[in-house]
Amino acid sequence: MLKRVFVAPDPGRVRLRFAGRGVLGISLAVALCGLAGHSLVAAITGGLAALLALFTVTDPTVRGQAVTTALLPAVGLPVLAVAAVLHDQPAARDLIFLAVMGAGVYARRWGPRGHALGVFAFMMFFAAQFLHTVPGQLPELYVAVLLSLGASAVVRFGLWCYERRLPVVAAPAPPEGRGPLRITTRQAVQATLGGAFALGLGQLLSDQRWYWAVGATWWVFVNTTSRGETLVRGFRRVLGTVIGIVAGFAVAIPLDGAGAPTAAVVAVSVFGIFYTAAVSYSWMMFFVTVMAGMLYGALGVLDAALLWLRVAETAVGSLGAVLAVLLVLPVTTHAITDAWIQKALRCVHACTAEAADRLAGSTLADPAPRVAELEVLLGRVRLSLAPLVHPLSPLRARKARARQVLALLDDCVTEVRGLASIAADPDASHDARLSAACSRVETAVEALTAPEGSRGFHLPELPAAADPALAHLHGLERALAALVSPLSHAPRAASTNA
Repeated sequence: MLKRVFVAPDPGRVRLRFAGRGVLGISLAVALCGLAGHSLVAAITGGLAALLALFTVTDPTVRGQAVTTALLPAVGLPVLAVAAVLHDQPAARDLIFLAVMGAGVYARRWGPRGHALGVFAFMMFFAAQFLHTVPGQLPELYVAVLLSLGASAVVRFGLWCYERRLPVVAAPAPPEGRGPLRITTRQAVQATLGGAFALGLGQLLSDQRWYWAVGATWWVFVNTTSRGETLVRGFRRVLGTVIGIVAGFAVAIPLDGAGAPTAAVVAVSVFGIFYTAAVSYSWMMFFVTVMAGMLYGALGVLDAALLWLRVAETAVGSLGAVLAVLLVLPVTTHAITDAWIQKALRCVHACTAEAADRLAGSTLADPAPRVAELEVLLGRVRLSLAPLVHPLSPLRARKARARQVLALLDDCVTEVRGLASIAADPDASHDARLSAACSRVETAVEALTAPEGSRGFHLPELPAAADPALAHLHGLERALAALVSPLSHAPRAASTNA
């Protein structure tokens, strides 16, 4: 599993640059807090603010990212103040925490910006519990947060703004018939109820560290839509936490908060969080757990009992999320998976059409953004199919079909990427047969995304193609034809509530 993370494709080394920039931005933020004479608590708060700004702000344009980053203090600082004021009022604190949780999930209806602001607000409340923030600390924490957000912005938009050279890719909208309003409302209700369960049971385990259970529920809900996705994410969160705890016994406890080694391990953990987030939730949670253990060591409160309590609280929080999606307004895995696959297939056709137009001489056609969008959609398909291809899944036939679908969609992406690369060459020639092949691709996509009835279509015998663009199109046609069988046999949900 670890090998797959570090040999996973990284086109343009985007994950590597994302991780490197994360370490640089957070290191600068913490260093500035230290130079300003801030306490360790303030430095940790500032480092967390910088991490969230660099990790969760994902607007499709650099300008949008800058605006969202500038808005983070507007939601984070008031929440931090409320959490500090309610430090000694448990009942009110718990109710407001759950309200912030529900509002943060509901804010996803406004796309990446709403998601980032919701995460930042929740994590500011969470950080106040983690650090036992009281009102007297607020001025210092405010300065630390603003200073750290400024430092992260300088790194992201000044020193290392690699996004300026990447195609703009909008985040795909959630695929549900009644639109994003229903999805976010449903998830907000689920998260709030799941969080309430986790909060209550977490406080029975510990009246001091209960917030880890609520945090686990929150993060299990991030980027999940169906019951199956949430089940798998909950399992992976617990798995990553357990592995991280084992590492904590080997690293965090022996170091016992020693300055330089702790800083080095935290930096490695930050890199791991950023680098693995897109490919393995379990390993991301491993690095989060190691980092949390090191911070507890720096605060002087780390021991073996605390590490095991972290596992228990994480399990409780994951259970809360799972119960919520199973019992409260559930969405089936089949409905979501089928919708994401259809979006990916339509994007395949859009990519080929743009590439063919470019080869035909159009200066306005550009397949690159569509290819980037297709890769994002394939990521969503992988996430949705994760419950079926999981090693513990007992449904062998469906697991085999799901793996076949993923392999064939990978083939589609490979062929489309090759076609787009050829189209980008100004000297590439246009073969008249490209139009016929693109027309067949359109027919195939229409058949595969048909709402009712047969998904079959006739694929004529394809002769060997000497032209590279035509060879990619023929390969794409064969992959689409092979998708007929697994998609026709997959169960299709008539309702997302089935």
